[in-house]
Amino acid sequence: MSDELNFPDLPLGGDVTGPQVISGRQVRPVPRVGRAWRTRAQWAMKGVGPPTIAIAVPGSDDEVSQRHARAVIDLALRVGEAMLSTGASASEVVATVLRLVGAYGIKSAHIDITFTSITVSIHRGLDEDPLAVMRVIRVRTRDYTRLQNLQLLVDEIAQPQPGEDVPEPEVARDELARVLAAPHPYRRWLVTAGDALLAVGVVALFGAGPMMWLIAALTTVVVVSVQRRLARAAVADFLNQAVSAAIPTAVAVVIFWMRDEGWEIPGVDSPSLVVISGIILLLSGLSVMGAAQDAIDGYYVTAAARGLEVGILTLGLAVGVATVLGIAWRLGIPMEISPFISVGGMPLQSTLAAAAIGAGFAWATYTGFRAVLLATAIAAGSWVVYELMILLGLGPAESVVVPAIVVGAVAYAAHRLLRVPELAMVMAGIVPLLPGMAVYRAIFLGMDNSVLLPQAAAEVVLAISIGLALAGGVWVGQYLARRKFGLDAAAQRARMRARGAMR
Repeated sequence: MSDELNFPDLPLGGDVTGPQVISGRQVRPVPRVGRAWRTRAQWAMKGVGPPTIAIAVPGSDDEVSQRHARAVIDLALRVGEAMLSTGASASEVVATVLRLVGAYGIKSAHIDITFTSITVSIHRGLDEDPLAVMRVIRVRTRDYTRLQNLQLLVDEIAQPQPGEDVPEPEVARDELARVLAAPHPYRRWLVTAGDALLAVGVVALFGAGPMMWLIAALTTVVVVSVQRRLARAAVADFLNQAVSAAIPTAVAVVIFWMRDEGWEIPGVDSPSLVVISGIILLLSGLSVMGAAQDAIDGYYVTAAARGLEVGILTLGLAVGVATVLGIAWRLGIPMEISPFISVGGMPLQSTLAAAAIGAGFAWATYTGFRAVLLATAIAAGSWVVYELMILLGLGPAESVVVPAIVVGAVAYAAHRLLRVPELAMVMAGIVPLLPGMAVYRAIFLGMDNSVLLPQAAAEVVLAISIGLALAGGVWVGQYLARRKFGLDAAAQRARMRARGAMR
């Protein structure tokens, strides 16, 4: 018989009066105070849900057949290529293409744009090979009628009428071919007349008379004709821009020479206005807004490429003007610089001139007649707001921000309500505010590389500041208008996927 007592494990709380043995399962050590507070702090701070933005989450379109995926990719590539060719921004193209493929039930599409190409890929699961197709952007033009029709076509596909189904990709492709092959709304000579009207508006904006209107219009006709012929001859864009800028500069030099010889042309007070009108005409064809918008939207590669293109073409413009001015100075022809724009004195003429600039630009970019009328009103309104900003004592760069915001908001509202091309309304509204005067003064002052070089650098900075202020203001106006009017569900999802978020 053992001397040790052996008590069975009995539950606590019973009617036991003798000694008790507590098992290990019932012993709970008391946690330290620091560990307890650490646990509570982790509970209060640690996230409890999945990340806001999913990264590399598995997903695919397993049920999409290969034939259907190929047909949708082909349609999406054609739409994206056409939009990029007609001047749309990268963000707008990506959002539109995602909206289009989403209408056909494809949720795993990826779109990549590198300024000269567009790639669309679809992941079809682990059991099927992914599909990826690329197209190169070979053509870049200003054709806002085709851009508008493209957007309307995508709207019809993504939002079919009640009782109708989404058209088959083959049917949509045939409709797309019809839109792209449709003739222009105007003949070539009418487009040239639009460019001439833009030049007339520019010189009228500076207070010039009818004789200067005529000279600017005729010079513009020559510039546009030469540009078209050089483009058909496959001349590099840089040289095309330089030759085009040299033409109005040469006209101004001839007028200065005639004045120096005693041959005065009645009604011609500032021949350099011809140069300024040519500069604004050539600047209006650059993708300044597209580059700035891509940078703001986060498409930095595309923005860098577009910005480089703008810089090279602007440099070509400067080379053309500077070459002719240098020859004139070598020949002893006296030149002078026109003063800055003054909004005082004749505000009515300035407003009408701005309206003519907007109308001429919209006309020259194949914008529809109703949209031309609206662009005219937007350009006039933006100039009125600009005059008000000048009266408040703001500088040249600060004064264009508010007009640009108004233009961006009104352009988007017109696009939503009247179905007119938003980009055409934006560009027509800001063309009167482009820094053509600053560019001309920078080139002229830069000819003297010793005394006036700091002043020329200041004008360059001013021109860049005005361009950035215009781009930023337009983006803010479009953003505010989208917040006000809202987007349909498909467009919202497409824009969120196109731009992403950092959260």
